Amino acid sequence: MYIGKISNTGTAIRGSGALIGDSLTQMSQTIEHIGSHHAHQPKRGHMRAGVYRGNGQVVVESVPIPEIGEGELLFRVAACGICGTDIKKIHHGFVPPPQILGHELAGTVVKVGAGVTKFRPGDRVVSFHHIPCGACFYCERKLFSQCAGYKKTGLTAGFDPNGGGFAEYVRAMPWIVERGMIALPADVSFEEATFVEPVNTCLKAVRKARIAAGEQVLIIGQGPIGMLLMILAKYEGADVYASDPMPGRRAASLHFGAKEVFDPTAGNLQKEIRQRTGGRGADAVLLAVPNPSLVPEALALARPGGRVLLFAHNDPVLRLDFPAAAVGVEEKEILGSYSASVDDQAESAALVFERRLPVRELISHRFPLEQIAEALELAAHPKDNTLKVVIRHE
Repeated sequence: MYIGKISNTGTAIRGSGALIGDSLTQMSQTIEHIGSHHAHQPKRGHMRAGVYRGNGQVVVESVPIPEIGEGELLFRVAACGICGTDIKKIHHGFVPPPQILGHELAGTVVKVGAGVTKFRPGDRVVSFHHIPCGACFYCERKLFSQCAGYKKTGLTAGFDPNGGGFAEYVRAMPWIVERGMIALPADVSFEEATFVEPVNTCLKAVRKARIAAGEQVLIIGQGPIGMLLMILAKYEGADVYASDPMPGRRAASLHFGAKEVFDPTAGNLQKEIRQRTGGRGADAVLLAVPNPSLVPEALALARPGGRVLLFAHNDPVLRLDFPAAAVGVEEKEILGSYSASVDDQAESAALVFERRLPVRELISHRFPLEQIAEALELAAHPKDNTLKVVIRHE
């Protein structure tokens, strides 16, 4: 039910929406359809971009518009979601400055290079930033994110290629143009399209965890990624439980389909899960919180022979500690999942384009590019009514 209002932290863009929390407001905002965003030739010379300058600093600057070559294209970014990986890179210094981040992006083609036949100026597109070669040892085994070609970022707004969605224009390299870019249906907004990549990563994770119909699954953490994992585990036919300390996120999780949602700070979560699983524990636990102390808890919440999937644990310096007997005696599996799968590319796009997932409702806050520092701060330190934070270029 839509009985509340959320004010955007950004002053320039506001929307009404919902969060079924203490005030029973639902996490969504009235979305202005920006699918009619028209292509135009880029301004000559320079554009605005949020540039990572180190020490947690992202500064809006004027930078050169990328030049394109043969097989490449330039598109104007209309919307870009903020990913947890962006936050880690910015706040933990995992990449050297300067960088222009942002890889959950959609926009309009404004210029194509020689030899490009799939797209033309005016086309509305969503783009992945990594695409595997399809022919190497890892691709043959469908370990696409381990492919050397996949590790090359194919979108850039300048400096070292790193997505570029926090800038007005992005250059797509030939392998992305050919195999990593998807045309948008006329009725799909750019904001909706920004979910194609994160939906893909979550669908890959749910299938890596071998979630099956009728299983009892627990998702720890109900931020925007945890929420997608919950929705997609339900899509696979599982009975899905969730936990989160924020009451607004717990309420939103119930709204989006969780069977029950628990406050991990207010009781014995292991007892609650065992009571609902015949004393066994969950068939699978998906951990969407990058807190190393939660790994032993996730193992304890899984039944013997169950699976624990670590989704948010891509920090190169993070170390994990857990009881060996959970794996060596109880035969529980610890799995990892990183980035997207090209095999799920068409399905993830269809889930978004056909509105089989409520992605629009997951957007809680929108900011213009000039307020990207505020947007990143909110994404890094969410409030009770915060889910997905999106940068809009208008």
